[in-house]
Amino acid sequence: MAFVTRQFVRSVSSSSTASASAKKIILKHVTVIGGGIMGAGIAQVAAATGHTVVLVDQTEDILAKSKKGIEESLRKVAKKKFAENPKAADEFVEKTLSSISTSTDAASVVHSTDLVVEAIVENLKVKNELFTRLDKFAAEHTIFASNTSSLQITSIANATTRQDRFAGLHFFNPVPLMKLVEVIKTPMTSQKTFESLIDFSKSMGKHPVSCKDTPGFIVNRLLVPYLLEAVRLYERGDASKEDIDTAMKLGAGYPMGPFELLDYVGLDTTKFIMDGWHEMDAQNPLFQPSPILTKLVAEKKWGKKTGEGFYKHK
Repeated sequence: MAFVTRQFVRSVSSSSTASASAKKIILKHVTVIGGGIMGAGIAQVAAATGHTVVLVDQTEDILAKSKKGIEESLRKVAKKKFAENPKAADEFVEKTLSSISTSTDAASVVHSTDLVVEAIVENLKVKNELFTRLDKFAAEHTIFASNTSSLQITSIANATTRQDRFAGLHFFNPVPLMKLVEVIKTPMTSQKTFESLIDFSKSMGKHPVSCKDTPGFIVNRLLVPYLLEAVRLYERGDASKEDIDTAMKLGAGYPMGPFELLDYVGLDTTKFIMDGWHEMDAQNPLFQPSPILTKLVAEKKWGKKTGEGFYKHK
């Protein structure tokens, strides 16, 4: 009887495992919407790890710039990866580039894709309009994912009829170097969708972590309030920005101080994130606006990208 029971348990267990894996979708064909730094990085890594990619943006000029950036990034990766074999490096670059096609018409390419990853402007209305349109043309099995770092995934998913096949897939900049991916599961995201995205992240050589649909997910929810608390410390005159940066680098072992990081990320980006959170939870002391940040953003001193933020940049 014990033998029969063991056999039955093994049988049920193996069939359950097979059933679970059968439910997951192998995501091989990927459409990336947005040819900016994040979208191009996602497209590059997906193509380099054996996926077929279509990169979509509004104009051919933007896409040409994106492809050029991808090629330059790939050559840096290849030079390091195949240091002793220049021929293999060239083959790697050419093979990866051949896996990336481009289009200015998202609706015409999503009918044959397994996954749509959106990496466009952080504007809920714009994202909702995009996904509402794509929802009409994408295949039934196609999973939609947003790379948003600050908006609620549920609010974007609600613009579609596939809330069960919608999740957050938050990569970090620069995508080819940063190992982390946050996979965001809303209350409506199916287990099948969630597991398929976990597997997809791993197939890209990334380390996925999961999080509920909470403001900022994991990294930004901890990082942005830390950055703003550094600004408040400076605003109160408790310490200079230089000493705060030095203290966090030498005392906490951080590679960059908070003001250096703010300038790198972009003061406008940080303010946009914090403003969105403040709108959602105005009473939260962590989400309160900063007068000096507001002033610098209004003066278009956004950090490295404009040449000046908390520091001046050449």
